[in-house]
Formats: sequence, structure tokens, C-alpha cells
Amino acid sequence: MLRRPVRTTFTTLTLVAVLACPAGWPAATFAQAAARPRAPAEVVPLPEPAAEPARAPVITTDPVRARYLAIGGGSTPEYTEVSLEQDLALARDVLPGPGMLFFAGGAESASVRLINPRADAATLLARLGAVFAPRAGRESQYRATKLPAAAATLFNVESALTRALANGEGPLLVYVAAHGEQGEHARDNHVALWGGELLTVARIAELSEARGARSRPLRLLVASCFSGGFGELAFEAADPAKGPARAPRCGLFAGPWDRQTSGCDPNPDRGAQEGYSIHVLSALRGQDRHGKLLPRAAIDFDGDGKISLLEAHTRARIASSSIDVPTTTSERYLREVEHRHAGQGGSALLPEEGALIAQLGERLALPNRASAERRWKALGAQLDALDARIDEAEDALDRAQSRLAAELLGRWPVLDDPYHADFASVLQKNAPAIKAVLDASAGARDFVRIQAQADTLGTQLHELEPQEALVLRLLRAYETVSLAGALKARGGSAFGHYRALLDCERSAP
Repeated sequence: MLRRPVRTTFTTLTLVAVLACPAGWPAATFAQAAARPRAPAEVVPLPEPAAEPARAPVITTDPVRARYLAIGGGSTPEYTEVSLEQDLALARDVLPGPGMLFFAGGAESASVRLINPRADAATLLARLGAVFAPRAGRESQYRATKLPAAAATLFNVESALTRALANGEGPLLVYVAAHGEQGEHARDNHVALWGGELLTVARIAELSEARGARSRPLRLLVASCFSGGFGELAFEAADPAKGPARAPRCGLFAGPWDRQTSGCDPNPDRGAQEGYSIHVLSALRGQDRHGKLLPRAAIDFDGDGKISLLEAHTRARIASSSIDVPTTTSERYLREVEHRHAGQGGSALLPEEGALIAQLGERLALPNRASAERRWKALGAQLDALDARIDEAEDALDRAQSRLAAELLGRWPVLDDPYHADFASVLQKNAPAIKAVLDASAGARDFVRIQAQADTLGTQLHELEPQEALVLRLLRAYETVSLAGALKARGGSAFGHYRALLDCERSAP
């Protein structure tokens, strides 16, 4: 079966209002949004940063001392891809400690999944598995984690969060590299921790609000599918109806609450990975994803000589070629409180968005908002048509799989149950005959042919979706600048809280 990332439709994004705007949209807004922000004239340009000297990461077991908590892995070994371990190792090396690590089943568990180069998909057992119970983990191997980490259970994570938020000093950064799931509402979104237990947006809100406005400042950096659900932390109890949060907190996320993201890869080759984590964490130390030092202009967008969380996040939005459409708490709050799309002055307020519009627009050869909208519509039409073809291919593949399974089970009824007492003997005695069915029967030929067609469509999908995501990042930046300009003009407490969220996101870890 093909596994498709959820793609935001034209009817679920606030950009619908943008696309419906009259043709007389002020042209000056486009020019201002696209203009690259400059440092004030009195600021003396700083030299390019030198490479940071290597430092040994400081790991602690005391949440009160921790400056960060890094949480990663899946609910089982099958969902704990090696890239998640690599991301946590990078976070440990980049983030200033002391910090605490929580990963999968902990240091004693064989919970890291890697692709197995010796796996043979042509064996009889593997071929039967593809018919009766296809799964990704079958062509994998497992090993113990190399991280000095505790198990990422809900009890361990909540206990550390409770103590760190109640008694620690200074801002606490919580980095999460795990699998996310979508709930009925954004506040119901969650990440799956070891053992299948769920850490929800609402629970994080509850823990961080224990002391109200006196709570320890919290910054979240979440790399998971549907991670934008944590953007609801901009509001009290993660509920927009209750107004802005009193607790000092903010977050940056790999994607909106209703989209899947990339970053879970059993291939240990970092050169083949394009997820949010590798870009944002590398950017925090002034490097690209390959470890090459970045020019200051490529990342220090406000010219203050520091690399903030928001600047690293923006670098990931510009440089990554994945399906991710990263977002933040300030973006979520802005879209809740401001619905006018004709504001000016947002570019000066948001140098990060101005840099993205300039750099990503140049990368995509989309010089203005109108050209980006046309490209997004065209890509959306291609993806809609491809989705329809994939649905047809999946239905056909299901039917072919059922026919082939019925043909095999009609002769050997226990072949779909390797735990059956007779399975081993039936397989041993009838292996040549079973192989002959898989090699030559009409049902098997149909199954292989339709699977190949589905794989081809999947390849096309994987090529198109990153293109759509890149254009969507650009369009969202235009929209953010416009909305921010309108909110700035209106002023008041809503604008004050928006500025507070931006200041939080602009902190340097």
C-alpha cells in the first residue's frame, strides 16, 4: 500500500481568503514584502563567524538543572528509525547543557531500526509476507541506542517536565523528534512515546500552567507529523476561546496541525535526509545541513550577531527540500486574531519572513506573490489528479492482493498465520508448489504488475509534494507579512501578545 503524506487542501488553509482577494491588491505590499530587510545604518557589520570549538555535551539526570529536555523515538522499535537517534545526538551536541535525553526504550533496549542491506525480498517467507502482512519493518535490523538516554516513557517525560518547570531557573527548551498523530482538534494532537502512550498538546499546556504567569519560560522545538498542533500553546489551556496564554511559552514546529512531515528514515546516510531537525539544529550553530559554515547574511536575518530559534527555523524553511511546511506559535496566534489581508509594515516587523520571501522566491524563480499563487494552484491540480490515480491503484492493488491471498489459502489454509502450529510443516512440505503459484499464477502476475504501477505513481507523488510544500512556505510567508502589518496597524493587547511570542521565538538557546 502507498503511504501518502496528508496535504493541506485549498479549503483548509487561510490562504483561501488570499486567493479570493480582488485583483486590485496593493502592489506596494508585494514589493515591501519581497524587499530584503537591512540592519539599521548605525549597526557595524560583524565579521563572518568562526567555527565553534568542539565542546563535550553535558548530560544531567536532574531536571531542575536541565536547560533542555530532548525526547525522541517511537512507540516501538519498528517506529524508532535511526534518523531520530541521529537527530537527538545532534541536539545533544548543539544545545547548551546541561540537558536530559529520553529516547525510545532507553540505553538498554535494542530499539533503533536501520535498513538491512542483507534483507532478501525474494525469499519465500518475504514474498508471503508481502501478500498477507506487508510492513516496512520486515526489511530492517535493530540495535541498541548509542545515546546515554532514559526510556522515553510518558511517566519519565512527564516527571521530568513537572520538576523542570516547577523548580528550574531560566528558559527550558524541549526538543521532540518523534512520531505525531492528529486529533479531532489541534489541541488533541499528540506525540507517541515509548509503549504507545501519548503526550498531548493539552497536557503540555497543563504542565506549563501550574504556576501561571510565574511559570518557568518554555520553548518547544517539535519535529513530528502534525506538530503544529502544539501551536495552540499560544492560548491559555491550549484553547483559543480562553485567550492568550499567561504562562511564558512559545514553539517552533516542523509542520501545521493538519499535515504530515518528513524526518523518520531507517537509512543512516545523513546526506540523504532532508527533515526539519537536521536543518534547524545545524543552523543553530551557523552551519548548513552538511556542516559547512554559513555566511552571516544567510542566517542572521536581523543583524544582531546571534542565531535565534526563529532564525534557525527560518533557515530550515528556506533550505530544506522536504514536504515540511514549518510553522510557529506566533503564526498560529496571528491567524486567530487577525483576518485582514491588506496590512502594510509587516516586512519591517518580520525580517525573517522578508529573508524567506527573497531567498526562497529566488530559489523557486517566483518573484512575487501572484506567481507563487499560480504555481501553487498548478501543483495542486497535478496533485489532485495524481491522488485520484493513486486511489484507483490502491483499490486495484487491494483486489489483486485479496485474489492472490484467496488462491493461496484455498490450497494451504494456514499460510497467513505464521504462529499456527502447522505453519512451519506446511511451508516446508509445499515450498515448491507455493513458489510456483507466486511465480506463475495469473493472480500473482496481476499483483506484481499493479504493485509496479502503484510504485511508479508513488515516485511521482514523492517528487511533486516537496515542490508544493516549498511554494506553500513562500505563500504563507507573504500571508504572514500581510496579516502582521494589519495587526500592527490595529495595535492593542493582541499586537502586544503577538510581539511577546515573537520575542520568545527569537531567543537564542
